[in-house]
Amino acid sequence: MQKIVFDLTSEFVEVNQLLKLVGLVDSGGAGKNMVASGAVSVDGKQELRKTAKIRSGQTVSVGDLQIRVQ
Repeated sequence: MQKIVFDLTSEFVEVNQLLKLVGLVDSGGAGKNMVASGAVSVDGKQELRKTAKIRSGQTVSVGDLQIRVQ
C-alpha cells in the first residue's frame, strides 16, 4: 500500500482538489469524476460528495493509495 502525507495549509481542502494536489488526477473535474464513481473513501467510508471538506487528521483512500492529511 502506497502512503502519501499531505500537509494542509488551510482549514480544509475539498476531496476533488486533494486528488489533484497529490497528482492522482490532472484536474479538479477528473477528481470529481473519480469521487462520483465510488472509488474514493474517507476514514474507511465511501465518499460520494465531490466537494467534501477534508480536514487535518483524516485519511483519504483510493485503491491501494492512502493520503493522510495533517
